[in-house]
Amino acid sequence: MTDILDELQWRGLLAQHTDIDALREHLSNGPVTFYCGFDPTAPSLHHGHLVQVLVMRHLQLAGHRPLALVGGATGQIGDPRQSGERQLQPTEVVAGWTERLREQISHFLSFEGDNAAVMVNNLDWTSQMSAIDLLRGVGKHFRIGTMLAKDIVARRLASDEGISYTEFSYQVLQANDYLELFRRHGCTLETGGNDQWGNMIGGVDLIRKVEGASTHVMTTPIITKADGTKFGKSEGGAIWLDPDMFSPYAFYQFWLQVADEDVVRFLKIFTFLSREQIGQLEVEVAERPFARAAQKALAAEMTRMVHGPDQLSRVLAATQALWGSGDLRALDEATLTAAVADLPRATVRLGEGTVVDALVDAGIEKGRGAARRTVASGGAYLNNVKVTDEDAPIGAADALAGSLALVRKGRRTLFVVELV
Repeated sequence: MTDILDELQWRGLLAQHTDIDALREHLSNGPVTFYCGFDPTAPSLHHGHLVQVLVMRHLQLAGHRPLALVGGATGQIGDPRQSGERQLQPTEVVAGWTERLREQISHFLSFEGDNAAVMVNNLDWTSQMSAIDLLRGVGKHFRIGTMLAKDIVARRLASDEGISYTEFSYQVLQANDYLELFRRHGCTLETGGNDQWGNMIGGVDLIRKVEGASTHVMTTPIITKADGTKFGKSEGGAIWLDPDMFSPYAFYQFWLQVADEDVVRFLKIFTFLSREQIGQLEVEVAERPFARAAQKALAAEMTRMVHGPDQLSRVLAATQALWGSGDLRALDEATLTAAVADLPRATVRLGEGTVVDALVDAGIEKGRGAARRTVASGGAYLNNVKVTDEDAPIGAADALAGSLALVRKGRRTLFVVELV
């Protein structure tokens, strides 16, 4: 098997790390117990968290043992952001989000075999510490100058908002997590995003001072697009993994829209496709970019992995039904609603309004005369069926799930008709 560090490097999943030769030797000498932490500061993971989960899966496939930490304690604090304090959530809210994140993470890791994954919660040990325990047992090993020099802390101190002691203390809690996992599970490697480098090194230093042992950390780069801008926002915000917060259809479409300049790199980062498979898709991008084979592969792999094969089948059926010749009536209400969420809309009265009315109401045609000419020329479709009678009302038989109908002008101009 390819050396795991070489594999992560090839995939663009390796940024900073402790001594690379020592880390390589450590990983090659036998199964290593490692951890990655996820704070429940929202009710769902997003695509950025997914990068960390995929690194964990790569390491597990290479024979190493993952500890997935969901921060029931640190989630009540929140690591410092670039600007402004986080809003502290009620304890019961954080507890609920903790369970939701644990459930999401569990779908990506194996909990069987010699290197079975283990879920841990830092509330289990942090809640047992008194303020004196924290200050005497952990805090005395930190130097204020070092803590102030951390990039995010320095930025916040220079800002108008400043930084509270609550968020300033986050780095101490994260370092203590590494120490506890070292003691409880023999954990000797922490993985995470590049923005966590300072906090992660704090854990290495703490273990060395308290236990006299050497441990390791490695980070993934911040994922950017070819133009240098940060990757991962849709028009509606973050790319959440929870289907109720970001529908499987929208999720598929997001990955389908990735630019040619980015798609091969994202296939390496976000999928488990082999080097050979990705190489073939890279050729497709170069020779037949209009076919968007790489984007389709990326969207399918991501949707299957995050939402499962059944949801992928529904998404593909919806895509075909909306833009091809698929059966719109075969779509369930949730899938159809998600698929048409961003389309223009018109409203007509059930049994009275016509496709001509809908074309005008949606602003597709400027007047009824133009709309009638579109219908007469065979350029209007109701639920993928060509309209031949410009005066025929849209009736109950035309209603799809959720009292909607779809009207299309030509090949690409599609909009939703809400029947009232």
